[in-house]
Amino acid sequence: MADPSSYRPKPGQIPDTPGVYKFRDEHRRVIYVGKAKSLRQRLASYFQDLANLHPRTRTMVTTAASVEWTVVSTEVEALQLEYSWIKEYDPRFNVKYRDDKSYPYLAVTMNEEFPRVQVMRGHKKKGVRYFGPYGHAWAIRDTVDLLLRVFPVRTCSAGVFKNAARTGRPCLLGYIGKCSAPCVGRVSPEEHRELAEEFCDFMAGRTGTYIRRQEQQMAEAAEEMEYERAARLRDDIEALKKAMEKSAVVLADATDADLIAVAEDELEAAVQIFHVRGGRVRGQRGWVTDKVEAVTTGDLVEHATQQLYGEETGDSVPKEVLVPALPDPVEPVQEWLTARRGSNVSLRIPQRGDKKALMETVQRNALQALALHKTKRASDLTTRSRALEEIAEALDLDSAPLRIECYDISHLQGDDVVASMVVFEDGLQRKSEYRRFQIKGFAGQDDVRSMHEVITRRFRRYLVEKEKTGEWTDGADTSAESPFSVAAGPEPGTDADGTPGGEVPEITFTEDDGRPKRFAYPPQLVVVDGGRPQVAAAKRALDELGIDDIAVCGLAKRLEEVWLPDDDDPVVLPRSSEGLYLLQRVRDEAHRFAITYQRAKRAKRFRSGPLDDVPGLGESRKQALIKHFGSVKKLRSATIDQICEVPGIGRKTAETIAVALAQAAPAAPAVNTATGEIMEDDEDAAPATTAGPVEEPVTAGASDERRGQET
Repeated sequence: MADPSSYRPKPGQIPDTPGVYKFRDEHRRVIYVGKAKSLRQRLASYFQDLANLHPRTRTMVTTAASVEWTVVSTEVEALQLEYSWIKEYDPRFNVKYRDDKSYPYLAVTMNEEFPRVQVMRGHKKKGVRYFGPYGHAWAIRDTVDLLLRVFPVRTCSAGVFKNAARTGRPCLLGYIGKCSAPCVGRVSPEEHRELAEEFCDFMAGRTGTYIRRQEQQMAEAAEEMEYERAARLRDDIEALKKAMEKSAVVLADATDADLIAVAEDELEAAVQIFHVRGGRVRGQRGWVTDKVEAVTTGDLVEHATQQLYGEETGDSVPKEVLVPALPDPVEPVQEWLTARRGSNVSLRIPQRGDKKALMETVQRNALQALALHKTKRASDLTTRSRALEEIAEALDLDSAPLRIECYDISHLQGDDVVASMVVFEDGLQRKSEYRRFQIKGFAGQDDVRSMHEVITRRFRRYLVEKEKTGEWTDGADTSAESPFSVAAGPEPGTDADGTPGGEVPEITFTEDDGRPKRFAYPPQLVVVDGGRPQVAAAKRALDELGIDDIAVCGLAKRLEEVWLPDDDDPVVLPRSSEGLYLLQRVRDEAHRFAITYQRAKRAKRFRSGPLDDVPGLGESRKQALIKHFGSVKKLRSATIDQICEVPGIGRKTAETIAVALAQAAPAAPAVNTATGEIMEDDEDAAPATTAGPVEEPVTAGASDERRGQET
């Protein structure tokens, strides 16, 4: 590991001008390329106290052994040079988007004497018109097959073309009218090129004018009683419209734009691009990248535009580029795009209307692409095995942790404090063994104490199960059940919210009651969401129970550091470590499971009312009562005979309802804060037992604060 001070430039050596810089390692390989408006200020930020640097930046500067720079005139030149160097050197610490496949394009070889329509992949060639990219090659072939009826352009290879010219016989497409057969001289090179240009115009979105011209020619042919030609034109128009239907209309007819959306987490980012030409989605593509440097969403957008348009010119760069966040600064990127197009390019964030709605669709595609990428990565057996081995090595475990349990605490300013336990076996989720806890040992906000309680309860149950089977003969006293209660976990094969997911558990039975043993399996590793205090609490709980064969660690979210109970300094796993990736997935899943349960409890509390305390009164009959009387206030004043009139309510139940409502204190009257008026009929307007979520009654100013403190 190199000391950055060993290669730090001397004061005054770095110019205070725009430029591009390169960090090289000890082998002279370029490991990072960056640009700056002021080289002096930017490079000085790398040579400060290592403790103040972002962990990824710290890794880069300690890997480097030298730095060099090139001065340019403007920020636009810096942007162009940065892109060129990234393409040339492929530095390991730069953001590099990678395609999961080579996207096919519809290409028209206008650089040939007889232009050819074909599917092309890979690098673009000069003199070739490209349309797309498309998700599948068959989508291109379907579109071309429809358009060849109207634009019979050559589609054959050079060998087939030369063979037809030599024999004087066209191929099958020439006989059925889907090729103008320039190989045998049916059309001149000029006429064939005109067909190819009309094909390109149609694909570029200029469809309305051509269809109207075809319709006019069809009408003229019908007037002249040339019905066969009119029928042929009619069929051509239908083919064109069918080809147009394959591209959904999303924006105004004249709109040419690219929409870029980004979905990201701490380690990776997925980018999705929709290409809109003539108001229709003409292509789609996506990339995934590792976030090997500290980057914002705006930085990711800037890198995406560089990769998209770095080798494009003219109409290949659209008039509008719509993005979720703007680079900082945005002016050099916009000027660079304008220079590549040759006319003004607008780089902006859509605020309303159809463009904003389409951007939301692109964003959903990006989120799905990131989730799919993570699923593929997590399902790979080799990758999972390597991740478990890396965790075992980093934490100095005797063997790979085949079963990992992770715990997280969730609350809203100390209210509805809950905890979650998620289980990963062999690196995969085991949703059937997830558990949820209510913190009842104390009131208020104390994450450390909550973690101690949850770990104690979970492993006390484990000891009870071992004692029942005779496996536990020494250690802590496990004869007494935990004084705390545990909420029931989800049904097998479902998530916390009841949605399908997870595996059907492998059931084992106790000897006495035949029920599944819920806490019978110990993990090799316990992960807690938090830093040193939470880890110490979990370790203390295990020590108090006499359990010393289960490893404990914590994952701090801010810097992704792994904390061990007896270490003063955290374990920092490599940025590209599969072990770190697995620990983050486990931690994030525990957080999701906990906060889902906490929100459900809070929503249920807000919907509670006096009818909830009536024993044996379910949701359907509560709704029937409210529908019949209109409000809880009117129900409270009703007689027992009147309550019996409600379908499904017997006399005994009616008496129970009347007693419960009489004992329940009526809610305090609501006050209009604007006028000071007491709204006594508020209960009539919004009875507390009606179905549907009720918003938390906090002021607008406090809402954001409380939402931000939800953990």
